[in-house]
Amino acid sequence: MPDQIQLIPNNTLITNSPEEGRQLAMKMARLIIKATQPDTAVRERLRPVYAEDPAMLIALGKNVALEFAVIAAANNYWR
Repeated sequence: MPDQIQLIPNNTLITNSPEEGRQLAMKMARLIIKATQPDTAVRERLRPVYAEDPAMLIALGKNVALEFAVIAAANNYWR
């Protein structure tokens, strides 16, 4: 891959608040899509397809939730 994608921004899961953790989870989910399909034109062409597909949107929500669970564990949000 010519341009290495940093999948964990700033190389840390530690955030100042749960809100920042949720935002990080969303960013990480987007980065996974970018890493999986690095061609910008293809991603842009496919965006309308998944934007109208409830099952794909639910799947994306699950990915964000999984990312957030990892971030929450790293930040001890469940204390």
